[in-house]
Amino acid sequence: MPKRGANSLTRFGFRCTRGGAHSARTMMLEDLQLLMAHVNGGDSKREDYVRAIQEDNCLRKRSGKTRKLSTRHLISLYSLDSNTTLFRVLRHLWARDSQGQPMLALLSAYARDNLLRMSAPFLIDIPEGNAVAREDLEAFIDDSEPERFSPATLRSLAQNLNSTWTKSGHLKGRVKKIRSRAQPTAGAVSYALFMGYLKGVRGPALFKTEFAKLLDCPSLRAIELAEEASRKGWIVLKRVGRVIEVLFPDLLTVEEMEWIREQNRKTDQILW
Repeated sequence: MPKRGANSLTRFGFRCTRGGAHSARTMMLEDLQLLMAHVNGGDSKREDYVRAIQEDNCLRKRSGKTRKLSTRHLISLYSLDSNTTLFRVLRHLWARDSQGQPMLALLSAYARDNLLRMSAPFLIDIPEGNAVAREDLEAFIDDSEPERFSPATLRSLAQNLNSTWTKSGHLKGRVKKIRSRAQPTAGAVSYALFMGYLKGVRGPALFKTEFAKLLDCPSLRAIELAEEASRKGWIVLKRVGRVIEVLFPDLLTVEEMEWIREQNRKTDQILW
């Protein structure tokens, strides 16, 4: 993820720190599903989610220490704060697109976990049906960040990343991993387009961003799913020939729209 505008993007919930929860966990899909089902209010605060994990033990953890660690990692991956744009919209689409929850979780984790982002170019470029060896991912990470990780840490990190990509549908198999074709949904496409929009991308280019690549489908298929989302009222898509406009009037607050206008003004100043 480019560093330009990183400070403004953090207001929306993006994280650009060097580390990430995948050093210790996967994207924790099952835990997130349990938590979202337990705290089902769209306007719930972070303390409500923390209470659900640590006091209600909705994740069914055996010890208080494990509950605290799970809380920390889930906050790192998803924010768990309704005042954070990315989490609020994740929560909104999560309730409306249960089939898309694995990819919604992946997109959110990708926006907030540098280690997951680091692995994406390796995984996405592998042809469907090819075997994916953990050792190859370890080598890719080590080449990207020479001598940053010990051999043991590399192994654990690669295992966690492979598990996440399996949960999202990009890999299949328990021991031997095979590249498979993930199945995006209208909700997942909406979220990917929304992330690109927050970064300043507009029009047809929204279907070519790093987030759109995670959808694992051709642009034409993504456009079809975006049209489905538009019919459902989740986003607004206007298409006339090759001219495409995507808007998110129901997903952004007045303050967030001002942040976006501020970004646009800064971009115009750079261009001139």
